[in-house]
Amino acid sequence: MRKQILIVGGGYVGMYVAMGLRKLVRSGEVAVTVVDPRGYMTYMPFLAEAVGGSIEPRHVAAPLGQVLKGMRVLTGRVTRVDHEARSAEFQPVQGPARTIAYDILVMAAGSITRALPIPGLAEHAVGFKSIGEAVHLRNRVLAQLAAAASTDDEQIRRRALTFVVVGGGFSGVEALAEMQGLADEAVRYHDGIEPADLSWTLVEANDHILPELHADLGLWTVDALRKRAVDVRLGTRLTSLAGGVAVLSDGTEIDAGTLVWAAGGRPSPLAAASGLPVDRTGRVLATEYLTIQGVEDAFTAGDGAAVPDLTRPGEYTAPNAQHAVRQGKLLGRNLVAYVRGRRLKPYRHAYLGSVAGLGHHQGVAQVYRIKLTGVLGWLAHRAYHLGWVPTARHKAAVLADWLLAGVFRRETVRLEAIEHADEDFRQAVAEGQAAATIHRADATIRPAEVDATVRPAEAVERPGADARQAPAA
Repeated sequence: MRKQILIVGGGYVGMYVAMGLRKLVRSGEVAVTVVDPRGYMTYMPFLAEAVGGSIEPRHVAAPLGQVLKGMRVLTGRVTRVDHEARSAEFQPVQGPARTIAYDILVMAAGSITRALPIPGLAEHAVGFKSIGEAVHLRNRVLAQLAAAASTDDEQIRRRALTFVVVGGGFSGVEALAEMQGLADEAVRYHDGIEPADLSWTLVEANDHILPELHADLGLWTVDALRKRAVDVRLGTRLTSLAGGVAVLSDGTEIDAGTLVWAAGGRPSPLAAASGLPVDRTGRVLATEYLTIQGVEDAFTAGDGAAVPDLTRPGEYTAPNAQHAVRQGKLLGRNLVAYVRGRRLKPYRHAYLGSVAGLGHHQGVAQVYRIKLTGVLGWLAHRAYHLGWVPTARHKAAVLADWLLAGVFRRETVRLEAIEHADEDFRQAVAEGQAAATIHRADATIRPAEVDATVRPAEAVERPGADARQAPAA
């Protein structure tokens, strides 16, 4: 009888695990179901370049249905898992919820945005964890420049040109760098605005940024950003965003037209809600074989899993793409071994280092003990991540984007309409209905009853005028 494998999450881990199971699917030994809210895998390290316009947003997303042929891909959310019953509650994007039965579970739900109870955060901040948010942020930057160039109100102009990013990790630093690069390019098309008119602030609660890199590279990055007129606030927290005004823990108040929240993530709460063993942060407790501790027929890996780091006894692997991809691939092989009754292999990977792109052809990279900055760091960042982009098609698309971006200037058109594509249609329908109402009102008044000098529209505006002007009988 075929084993039913349920993979919760279609990110790095979910997709690579499923790809590793293709031999079992072809042989008919298993049937695989992958559940993901979006239906595609996002290559997160290139989100910032999608904001900056160096990469087309579609090229950082791999459609799961296209990549995982022969497997069932469901778009929606698993809301609860009952592992004792080997069943999961699935809520599709449309229609009623239903139950999915399985034999083996792979919990790869990953992480979600870590939001804090800060006044005004939900109403005024912009997130940065998905393609949709990257597209929105790109449009936001360009729209703010257009707004500043189109107003005579100095307060509105200053607010529109003020940008704040909260979070000094890879996401926050790269987002700010690419936003600044996009804005510096776009201002040339707006009379009266210069790059020096824009205000950029990076807020980080710790006393350093890019914590996964060597401290020297973090200091170099701070210096590089400050040379580009970025106000880097270390040891500082956002305490309020009420009314769109960013209040910092050092007492500074910034009337920010755009505030990006990139202060990290937290594990998906699904595992804890489903009764699976988790640590104090909510990560699923894993063994070195990527099985869930004390649970049969259950596996986990990635951002939402506490995986022992065998290269550093007593510690856990960092929640980053480097580990997630490698864990996903090993987990796929271990599942093949598990189904066929073979021994599992432990996850052991010495951390190679990290890379970060800073826009403006700058970057930082650490590979073992080798440290690269500037152009060399930027090239190392691109080369490293290109190697991990899934599928040859996506690699070619990203390379083509970079080639075009190197030959031509950045495209600075803003496509805000795609975020609310139905607004024009709905407005047209509303106007059409209003016009039809006026037309029906006109039709109730016979021509003989209307003075020939009064236009129909005027008659509607003064419906009692004709009666008042008519001679008494």
